Amino acid sequence: MRYRRMGRTGLKVSEICLGTMTFAGQCDEPTSIAILDEAFERGVTFLDTADVYPIPPDVATAGRSEEVVGRWLKYQHRDHFVLATKCRMKVGVGANDEGLSRRHIIAACDTSLKRLKTDYIDLYQTHSPDPETPIDETLRALDDLVRSGKVRYIGCSNYPAWRLALALGESERRGIARYDCLQPRYNLLHREIETELLPLCRDQGVGVIVYNPLAGGFLSGKYRPEEPPSPGTRFTLGASGELYRERYWQASLFEAVATLKGFFDERATSLTKASVAWVLAQPGITAAIVGASRPDQLEETIAATETRLDDEELAACDAVWWSLPKRKVNK
Repeated sequence: MRYRRMGRTGLKVSEICLGTMTFAGQCDEPTSIAILDEAFERGVTFLDTADVYPIPPDVATAGRSEEVVGRWLKYQHRDHFVLATKCRMKVGVGANDEGLSRRHIIAACDTSLKRLKTDYIDLYQTHSPDPETPIDETLRALDDLVRSGKVRYIGCSNYPAWRLALALGESERRGIARYDCLQPRYNLLHREIETELLPLCRDQGVGVIVYNPLAGGFLSGKYRPEEPPSPGTRFTLGASGELYRERYWQASLFEAVATLKGFFDERATSLTKASVAWVLAQPGITAAIVGASRPDQLEETIAATETRLDDEELAACDAVWWSLPKRKVNK
């Protein structure tokens, strides 16, 4: 396993990050622990979770993924790991149990620390923008957490370029902690971040840890357009399943996956491995977040770190992307 610096910071992270939103949801705790053990055995020391996990999000189950990670981490050497979590989403029934207000951020951080059984979070991320809260309120609260020692670095997820740029400027103007990491969706079928977000992050030294490098498993090639997704998969889990079907369950994307799979099959390379390897090969990418519902699923995704795509393979990936109809980007 190789390590990469997170943007301009001195923090080094494994280029594969283990995502945990399946824990205590799609997979029970013993399976979740087995996944953590397998990832660590293979050199993964970067863990990503959120206070709203597992998916599908529900206030009744919010925090259970963090609890699983915390119980496992309790028996590990804490300093061996870079631990990331997130806040923003609704985790309770109260009016202030969501958002990026000072009140919610500080309360959410304290609760996550308890669940994770640690006294600091390496990377604390805002899960998505909150248009109802001024950016300076959010950043000042996060800066206080950094100054208190509860948080080492801050980041954001699902931010468009203009919001990230505004936040970076606000931090610079006020001399407070800034977003040193971005977590966007990025894969062979969804490359919109290349237009503005990635150039911004490269220019400003912001680390980029991408989620959905396998498009929720769609890029494994296991799904068929004439067959409904199997129960228990990412595409069937309540509101999250609806979101994933809207993102990927389209004729043009099925055709794209078939084309890519055929191309890489001829080269005796699995599309799963090639998809993660492609993400890691892109300029400005720090790490790829991969998830699992079984330990054996990590074999190919982690092996992608040893896979190098040649010019012909990269060109084939580009050709498929440019053949896809482009969709409106949510700003």
